[in-house]
Amino acid sequence: MQRRHSRLVKVGDVPIGAGNPIVVQSMTSTDTRDVKGTLEQIARLKEAGCELVRVAVPDREAALAIGRIKAGTDLPLVADIHFDYRLALLCLEQGVDKLRLNPGNIGDRKRVQAVVAGARARGVPIRIGVNAGSLEKDLEEKYGRHSPVALVESALRHVAILEAEGFHDIIISLKATDVAVTLEAYKLIAQRTNYPLHVGITEAGTSWAGTIRSAVGIGSILSLGIGDTIRVSLTADPVEEVRVAYEILKALGLREWGPVLISCPTCGRCEINLMALARSVEEKLKGIKAPLKVAVMGCVVNGPGEAADADFGIAGGRGVGLLFRKGRIIKKLPQEQLVAALLQEIEAYLGRGN
Repeated sequence: MQRRHSRLVKVGDVPIGAGNPIVVQSMTSTDTRDVKGTLEQIARLKEAGCELVRVAVPDREAALAIGRIKAGTDLPLVADIHFDYRLALLCLEQGVDKLRLNPGNIGDRKRVQAVVAGARARGVPIRIGVNAGSLEKDLEEKYGRHSPVALVESALRHVAILEAEGFHDIIISLKATDVAVTLEAYKLIAQRTNYPLHVGITEAGTSWAGTIRSAVGIGSILSLGIGDTIRVSLTADPVEEVRVAYEILKALGLREWGPVLISCPTCGRCEINLMALARSVEEKLKGIKAPLKVAVMGCVVNGPGEAADADFGIAGGRGVGLLFRKGRIIKKLPQEQLVAALLQEIEAYLGRGN
């Protein structure tokens, strides 16, 4: 897939844009003032594959917690700032790696200049994050609510504020809950600027509906070659956001992280509880980070052949099943031994076996 060319922006030691791998990020759901709880969640996010983590900074106490959080993790830290420019300055002093804000809502030109000067001095980039739900009133009146053109004009208006100060370490996001609006907005902004783009569908929903909406929206944008970093926004444990993000990237062949599970739909020929079997394998594969294709098939006759490109797989029959690798049958086993045998084979391949 031909990706849009964007300029390079570094967040900590993570490169964004300029053809680098698409970066997966998430946001903590903890109270940032709770340093211990926030660090525990960041550790879980890192284990899941998160490469950037954003924290909310609603007040001075939260801003002052940034330094202690930074000391406890090596993940680049992004401070989410609204309205009060002094919080941005405090976060910069505490060593934050990136700011997420709208320059237009932090006050007059002198306040913007102060934030830009602090960010420039520390080599900290700024993400201009535009959301459909919080557009400027004049743009809503000019274009109507949730217009893709309004999102783009808002972003470029804020970009101009930073560029007027000679600041170009900028990342842009244009998010709406509406997939079609978001898709069109990213298509438009991609034609207007070469700054890296952070892609997401805001307020996507719960794990089930939000995953579908995010996969359709983020996947559609990425399939056009647009996007340098992504966040899946779910009303769920943020670790789930990271897992979904990687599934989207893996589906498009853009990143490798952990196993891809292949499983066939059930039909009248299936003689095992395939749904339970697939769920069991999926759960047990969660801790594996190596890129693998693993198949769970419901038919011992056609299963190995249909999943011939899988690295490993199992196919169930009436009380028995087959363990196979790259379409080649390794052994026949009782059904209750299939999952354990599959995992043993994978662990031996990864060098974990005894």
